[in-house]
This record gives sequence, C-alpha cells and structure tokens, in this order.
Amino acid sequence: MDVLLNFVNYILAFGAAVFVPLIMLAVGLLVRMKPSDAFIAALTLGVAFTGMNVLINFMTTAVTPAAQGLAEKTGVVLNTVDVGWPAMSAIAWAWPLGVLCFPLMIGINIIMLSAKLTNTLNVDLWNTWTKLFTAVLTYYLAKGAGFTDGASIGVGFAAAAIQVVIELKLGDMWAPTVEKITGIPNVTVPHCMTFTAIVLLPIELLLEKIPALENSSLDAKWLRSKIGIFGENAVMGLIIGFVLGIVAYADLQKALTLAVQAATAMQLFPMVSKLFSQALSPISEYVGEFMRKRFRGRDLYIGLDWPITAGSNELWVTTVLLIPFELVWAIALVPVGNTVLPFASILNLSVGVSVLFLAGGNLVKMLIMGVVATPIYLMVSTSFAPYATQLARQFSPSALAGIGDSATIAYATMEAPVFRWAAANGFSGNIIAGLVLVMFIGLFFLFCRVFKHRNKKINEQLHGSVEVASA
Repeated sequence: MDVLLNFVNYILAFGAAVFVPLIMLAVGLLVRMKPSDAFIAALTLGVAFTGMNVLINFMTTAVTPAAQGLAEKTGVVLNTVDVGWPAMSAIAWAWPLGVLCFPLMIGINIIMLSAKLTNTLNVDLWNTWTKLFTAVLTYYLAKGAGFTDGASIGVGFAAAAIQVVIELKLGDMWAPTVEKITGIPNVTVPHCMTFTAIVLLPIELLLEKIPALENSSLDAKWLRSKIGIFGENAVMGLIIGFVLGIVAYADLQKALTLAVQAATAMQLFPMVSKLFSQALSPISEYVGEFMRKRFRGRDLYIGLDWPITAGSNELWVTTVLLIPFELVWAIALVPVGNTVLPFASILNLSVGVSVLFLAGGNLVKMLIMGVVATPIYLMVSTSFAPYATQLARQFSPSALAGIGDSATIAYATMEAPVFRWAAANGFSGNIIAGLVLVMFIGLFFLFCRVFKHRNKKINEQLHGSVEVASA
C-alpha cells in the first residue's frame, strides 16, 4: 500500500498541467493520431492549463484584498478561515486509504462504458481528490457516529462511488452544452462542482416561465449589442473592478489598479481558452472517428476539467458580481450559525460553472441562481469546519499553519455542498440527511430527463440533428 501511495503521490506531483496532457497524449496515440500531432496537441493542452491557472491565480490575488477590505468595513469577525481547495486536497490525499479512489473511479467508468450506461470517458484523474474528499468526510463522520472502522471505510467509498456515477451521467448531459460554449465536439466536464445545477434545477424551470428572461439571450454578446463599448470584455472588467475597488478601498489609486487588473483578466481569459480548442479539436476528431468505426451509432465524450469552458465571459462576470453577495450573505447568516467568510475561494467557480451550464450563459438567470445558492455553500462549509479542522490535525497539520488554536478551517465554496452534506451525514445515520440524499437523487433523475429534451434542441442548433446519446 505504501509503495502504491508513493507512486500516486509522485504522479500527482506533476500537477494537472502535466498529468492531464500525458493522459491525452496516450488517448491520441490510442486512436491512431500521428505521434507528432498527438504530441503537439498534448503540449498545447498543457500550455492552456498553465495559462488558465496563471490567470485564475492572478484574478484571485487581485480580488481577495478587495473582499477583505469590504469585510473589514462591516466590523464582523468570523473565526473559520477559508483555506480554499488546495488545503482540502492535501488533507484528502493524506488519508492512508485515499489511493484506492483511483481504481474505484477507473473501474466504475470502465464498467459503465462497457454496459453502455455512459458515453463519458473521464480522463480528469487529477480531480480524483474530489471523490476522495467525499470519502474521507463520510468515513470521519461515520466513525464519530459509532461505526466500526471497516463499516466507516465501506460507507466512505460507497459515497465516493455514488459521486463517480453521477459525475459520469452529468458528463453525458453536459456534452452538448460544453460543445456550444467551447465549440469543441466530443468533450465534456464530469466535475462534481456542477452538482449544484441539480439543486438549482427547480429555480431554472421556474425562471423559464418568465418570457422576458427565457426569450432573450441575456449573455455577454447581448450586452455588447445593447451598451456598445461598455459590453466589451476589458471594459466590463474595468467597470466591475473599479466599483469593487472604490467601495472596498475608498482609494482612487487602488481602485484603478484593481480595475485594470480585472480588465486584463477579462481580456485574456477568452484568448487562453482558444488554446483548449486548438489542443482538443484534433484529438476529439480522431476519438469520434475511432468510436464510429468500432461502436456504430455511439459517441464517446472525453471528460476534462472545467477550465476548458473558462473562455466564457459570462462565467467571470457572474463570479465577480457575486462577491458582494457572498460577503452580505456571510454576515446575514451569522445569527443562524455561519462562521466562515470566503477569502481563499472568493471567486465561487463552483457555482459559476454550474449556473453557466444550467442557464446556458443567460447572465440574469446566472446571477439570480448564484445569489440563491451562495447560502448553501456557506452553511455547509460551516457545518464541515470542525471535521475539516480535526482531519487536518490528524492527517495534514501543515494546512493549519498560521491559524490560531481557537480557529477552524473550511473550504467556503466547496464543490457539491448539498450532495456532500447529505452523503456524509446520511451514510453516518442522520435520517434527515438521508432523506435529503434521496431527494437529491430524485432531482438528479428529473435533471437527466429535462436535459435529454434540452440537448435535442442544442444538437439541432449545432448539427441540424436531434439525435442524443442514449447513455
């Protein structure tokens, strides 16, 4: 076990920008691409991931001090420190049995592909940690509820297995939407961050009943057509950054600096995102041809991480505009128990990607659903804070560096908050959480039915065909 764990840790240490392109290089060679073409495509994908990570870190570094400035103006002090996803990933991988999530994820994917229960091949093995984190939380809560060690391990991996299945099915559902956003066929995003779309489905269906919202394409292109220069990427970033900066700092110099930083990010995100298309389009063509020859009438979707859709202007406009709402909600929810103030994960990409896919880029609907979903993230992260802190002390003390003894840690915008809370608590014997999990799975089946119908329309728009994969 130690040898396997050391091997996995060595592979993961390459980082997603190296690990995922290596996987895609192998896929390209498997589907008979020329070695030189497969290599260039994989290298370009690595460049795309690296460039996108640089921009996200740049944007987060620029925005976080402004968010802290806004929080300081309220005078409210919350004792749970938002450490973001890197700390939680470290805690998860420090669990001695964590390495078993790799064969679990790969095995389920192979079984479902063979049984035609999915058309998604998830090569985003880098994000195995998200399944592992669910398993660790469930294991820890089950142990605390009096389960034996063996039973706690069992329910932990059961929760992770359910997550894998839902991710793959969501990959099938998202594929046409991802193609519409990126222009790249046969790719999808089977990431648990999109689980929030399942919870928000009733709101989306309600908003569809409002003609003013549903019959208008209220996206970034619509903004440009209505307000001209003020709808340009850089100008939108400039305005949003300046308003946020002037409110947070009350200092013209700092506000203008943040404004230009936001403008820079908004202008560069679409440019870097084009590299994903450049890298993935040739691979997806070969994969499509490979599948048509061997599995007549069946498509295969390559499951990748969410940054392939990061060129969407609507995603970044929404995540930045949600920052004040996150801070307002954090303070408003203090009387009902909230203890976390989002900083390290102040750009809530978990909800941003979910509402982007669910609303199809409609900015008004994205903002409405983002505001509604924000309290869920805060309250779930608060509920997990004591357990995350104890897990850090037990498995990864470095995650607590610089944090006082009385403080706890959390991941304020944790992916799949409802599913994780329901699974971890439900498998630990909490009846209410168990009922929530059943309701979540029921909504998931409704979601699949709704999106099979929606995908017929998207495929007709994209290809003049109404055929949808049956998996």
